[in-house]
Amino acid sequence: MKYIQVDINVKREGIEPAVSALLGVGITDTVVEDPADIEDLLDKKNEYDWDYVDESVLQLQEEAPKVTVFLEDDEEGRNKLQSIKVAVEALRIEAEAGIFGEGVDLGPLTVEVSIEDDSQWKDNWKEYFKPKKVGRRIVVKPTWYDYEAGRDDLVIELDPGMAFGTGTHETTTLCLQLMEDYLKPGDKVLDVGCGSGILSIAGALLEASEVLGVEIDPVAVDVARENIALNGVSGTARAQYGDLTKGIDFRANLIVANLMADLVMMLSSDVARHLLPGGKYISSGILVEKRDQVAQAIRDCGFAIDEIREDGMWCAIVASLPEE
Repeated sequence: MKYIQVDINVKREGIEPAVSALLGVGITDTVVEDPADIEDLLDKKNEYDWDYVDESVLQLQEEAPKVTVFLEDDEEGRNKLQSIKVAVEALRIEAEAGIFGEGVDLGPLTVEVSIEDDSQWKDNWKEYFKPKKVGRRIVVKPTWYDYEAGRDDLVIELDPGMAFGTGTHETTTLCLQLMEDYLKPGDKVLDVGCGSGILSIAGALLEASEVLGVEIDPVAVDVARENIALNGVSGTARAQYGDLTKGIDFRANLIVANLMADLVMMLSSDVARHLLPGGKYISSGILVEKRDQVAQAIRDCGFAIDEIREDGMWCAIVASLPEE
């Protein structure tokens, strides 16, 4: 089967804004090529970091940074391609207007499109998704890898499919780390925009009494249900198709929403109606540059800000409602 490869040419400063622009049009899976990562690799800080670096890896230093997206070569994929082109053009206009700072150069922001054969890549992405400990106890493990769990490890087995995240992006790891800190055994948890179900599964493993994952993409709901069953937490967690603004009759002690800044601001008033008094609201998918704007929008909905945690260019906000 044929597929569409979309390469967005950037400078290093343009990588995160480009990924954010793609998130804004629903593109969650990207491949980032950054030659500066090779420099970090060569900056050997410990004797055991590496013994040998292949010449082909060193040659990558000569490549320009880019963000790549793979799409199916069908009507839906071509529609997504048009959305990507529009998003990148909007990003270019914002950059020229100085939105990212005076003199900041995000790079050419050009889009290159090619048609490829999926026999060359269908499962190649899996080699980049390996077991990773993302918090004090939570480990995200793809189904095709063996992993010897430690005594206190909480292992999430995930088969995200090519259309859904692997749980290792900063926005997701921030949520997982904060859930470890704020979720209390017996809490009810609402996962808004549950995607592959990773946060819903984490809630169940952290001893929530009930977890509801809500997702507006019916395909994602199916993936989340499969992953929930795979992890043996169907008795605690479930996923359903729905929109937080209507048709969801569930109140939780903790709500987690790994979305993006604009959606977090838009949904915070509805979150307040679904959160029990004294409950915690963890929101992520927020660029650091929008931190204060989002935090104020959350305050305007009656929340107090407990913590803002950052990881690179991303941040997550923990807020709470007052006790009755």
